[in-house]
Amino acid sequence: MTNTREALVEAAARLLDEGGVEAVTLREVGRLAGVSHNAPYKHFAGKQALLAAVAARELRGLRAALRESIRRTRTPQTALRAALHDYLDWALRYPARFKLVFGPWTIESQELADAATVAQTTFVDLVARAQDGGALPPGDPARQAALLRALAHGAADLAFAGHLTGAGKGGAEPGELVDDLLGFLRDAAAAAG
Repeated sequence: MTNTREALVEAAARLLDEGGVEAVTLREVGRLAGVSHNAPYKHFAGKQALLAAVAARELRGLRAALRESIRRTRTPQTALRAALHDYLDWALRYPARFKLVFGPWTIESQELADAATVAQTTFVDLVARAQDGGALPPGDPARQAALLRALAHGAADLAFAGHLTGAGKGGAEPGELVDDLLGFLRDAAAAAG
């Protein structure tokens, strides 16, 4: 990736954070990156291609964070918990990026498809290791990975909408919901074993 391309992707991510997808225009991205207003077109066919590059970069970052969670923890169970909490932290810190990455796509992007596949494979591998370690019940690791991702996505979406009331009676933080589900799954694994 060229330095100009990287600068354009970073500028687009900043605009996305500030004003959502609508705020990202190739002209403004070029201005923010300190290049000519035509320079983005040398690297991207249009806005959707640029946004796909931003999404791919975010997925590569999520995979790197997942690998770091695995590296810094001692067991697959703690790595899985750390990875899901890191994922939620990213989603809550960068809601527009989260919505971009996991929203609908109208463009075919090999870069985005490859980044998604690698991130997903890394997460499924971690789920399989957690199953082998007794932290999750037996079964299809890809399906359990989808269940865990669905909970994390749902918790983030509820938090964005203000529907999680926080810790206390009847309320929960997004991370607490993840911990609850991991506890239920750990109990199911113990019962199955």
